[in-house]
Amino acid sequence: MNSLQHEISQSENQRPDAAVIVNADDWGRDADNTNRTLECVRHGAVSSVSAMVFMQDSARAAQLAREHAIDAGLHLNFTTPFSASPAPLAGHQRRLARFLRSHRLAPIFYNPFLASSFNYVVQAQIEEYERLFGAPPARFDGHHHMHLCANLLFQNLLPSGTIVRRNFFFAPGEKSFFNRQYRAWQDRIATRRHRMTDYFFLLPADSPQRLKNIFDLAYEFDVEIETHPVAVNDYNLLMSGQFIALAGDIAIARGYTLRSHPVTPGALA
Repeated sequence: MNSLQHEISQSENQRPDAAVIVNADDWGRDADNTNRTLECVRHGAVSSVSAMVFMQDSARAAQLAREHAIDAGLHLNFTTPFSASPAPLAGHQRRLARFLRSHRLAPIFYNPFLASSFNYVVQAQIEEYERLFGAPPARFDGHHHMHLCANLLFQNLLPSGTIVRRNFFFAPGEKSFFNRQYRAWQDRIATRRHRMTDYFFLLPADSPQRLKNIFDLAYEFDVEIETHPVAVNDYNLLMSGQFIALAGDIAIARGYTLRSHPVTPGALA
């Protein structure tokens, strides 16, 4: 029995209101991302979105989120060039991107020389989100998962009490021992100030049984599944009858709400 199956077998008090959070990333990055995701939301296959600001489709996407009451968190971006930002902000982001993408281990190191740039780029994105959505973000994650890089964790740049995405769950053997321990340490640091789901997975578009196992965890735990509807495999699965069928009596959550810590999403303000 693998680790994921073991967790499922340990769930004894199944809840009749069990639901899984299916969150679509890159809302507003461009029209294709926004349009594909909107189709999946209206189909009932996506719970919430992570919105990018200072990007090609950010303004239209924010308006659509407000019109359709879509729960939108802030998808912090340090690595992909902004396509619609002021020049000073773009310069700070370029410095961060050079550092974070210089080596695969760069994000685990705190860089004191970039502390002011991290602060500037985070605050600019929070303020732009509030301008577009009419309220500050209640939930944060990161493009390429850089919201858990060392500078953000140690500078405490995200508002205390907000929801922050945890690391992907990996069973023993799927990643090295050091990798899994480091991810667990990052999550422990983040939970001192933030709320999180119990599990986080990437949509396994090519493995129905693994997807069924992930759905089953939601009987007892808060579970988030990340998806990118602009990807053909993700989109086809989300829009198919198979996706809902595999969920069984697990509902696709309407919004990003944790059982023990419900919040009012900023996009609905």
